[in-house]
Amino acid sequence: MSRYGAWIGGAIGWSLGGPIGGILGYALGKMFADNSDASAASRSGKSNRTRPGDFSLSLLILSAAVMKADDRILKSELNFVKSFLRKNFGQQQGEQLTLMLRDILKQEIHVRDVSEQIRLHMDVSKRLLLLQYLYGIARADGHIHTNEISLIRQIAAWMAIPAGDLNSIEEMFQAGSANPYTVLEVASEATDAEIKKAYRRLAIKYHPDKVLDLGETHRAQAKERFIAIQNAYEQIKDERGFK
Repeated sequence: MSRYGAWIGGAIGWSLGGPIGGILGYALGKMFADNSDASAASRSGKSNRTRPGDFSLSLLILSAAVMKADDRILKSELNFVKSFLRKNFGQQQGEQLTLMLRDILKQEIHVRDVSEQIRLHMDVSKRLLLLQYLYGIARADGHIHTNEISLIRQIAAWMAIPAGDLNSIEEMFQAGSANPYTVLEVASEATDAEIKKAYRRLAIKYHPDKVLDLGETHRAQAKERFIAIQNAYEQIKDERGFK
């Protein structure tokens, strides 16, 4: 068993194959040398659904790409990711993921290939959550570098994230107060009825239960986005005086 431990065993499916599997191949190849089911998944690169391990490894690789986007890896960014991993995955698993991140940071990452593999195998709710994580990492040092913004936007395009969703998520991480209309993906001149319709649509689309199969950790992160949508709606309601 490799230093990354047994936690990842049954939690990985499609990420064992394709460009993601290539980046992780050395470590995961050792881990799954005697696991015929995992070896088959690695050869085919296919699985019926996204498992928690697929999501976590996708997050690690894209995090590494964003961290390297401005041609330097800031201690604040590394500390943010390490803290995030420990908080969300527990001390032991967080440390194992941090070791894996250090390995990934040393490698060349073909971000487009990785993003397109994610698009093919991960449903939109999980892709949107990935995007939310990436903005958090980019802002770890207090501001988002233009290279990081450009890369995250390009990742969003490769993952087939609609422009409205991208702008809405990005607005959450801007300095100062978020524009509630941008968060709700509507124009400021939208009618009250259009705003109510947009809120209902986003409340369903971003409901935390959409990622429940990834576990409570990721559901809690998704809830932050859900609350931001609710707050934006309440702000517009108060400004306009409708119920």
